Amino acid sequence: MKKLVITKKATETELYQDKVTKLLETHGIQAQNISLYILAFIHRSIVNERNDFTPEHNERLEFLGDAVLELAITEKLYQEYPEKQEWELTDMRSALVRGRNLAQVAKNLDFQEYLFLGKWEEKSWGRQNDYILANTLEAFIWALYLDTGIDTTRDFILKYIYSSLPNILKLKLFKDFKTLLQEYTQAEKDITPHYEVLEDFGPDHDKSFLVWAYLWTQKIGEWRGTSKKKAQEKAAENAYLELTT
Repeated sequence: MKKLVITKKATETELYQDKVTKLLETHGIQAQNISLYILAFIHRSIVNERNDFTPEHNERLEFLGDAVLELAITEKLYQEYPEKQEWELTDMRSALVRGRNLAQVAKNLDFQEYLFLGKWEEKSWGRQNDYILANTLEAFIWALYLDTGIDTTRDFILKYIYSSLPNILKLKLFKDFKTLLQEYTQAEKDITPHYEVLEDFGPDHDKSFLVWAYLWTQKIGEWRGTSKKKAQEKAAENAYLELTT
């Protein structure tokens, strides 16, 4: 992709507006407010480095997009699997909205090509970072909801995210990763993993938490989430998949 020469704030940059518009058209989305979608691709790292570029990043959109995503997935699972118990539906939903699954969907949609990243994040392979890509997809979902409403957003979620369910069921990826990680590390290493909150960000009503998973003092996984529980679960997922694949 041609490198952007920024002369205006991100959401006002004509070249970027054109590129994001083409991305949306590729996926059948007719945007009313292109600035919302551009904001979904703006990572905190570039705001920290260049506040003149844009004063906002995508984390508030990500927080809200997560809620819309879970609602759409929950509704579809409830309709499609009337024979399943609540805990089974919960496990299936968790697998669908899991960071690694969302990151893969974002890669399939080429979202990595549209990210605005700071210099350090760019050098650190931020465009391939599962955490950044998963959050970007959630932010995009909220932008889509604000711009087009629930019906179009639900269709998008079912087409690109819910459609991964057959593979998840086939590979049994719906299991609780904190449990899987504990079972694996106790069996293979005779150690129980533990989790620590390294940082928290934002006001009390809108916090995000960076959690690391450890075996003794060795870091084996990390994630940033909108709750400590969610961050622990996704840190456990990263750790388990790293240790077993």
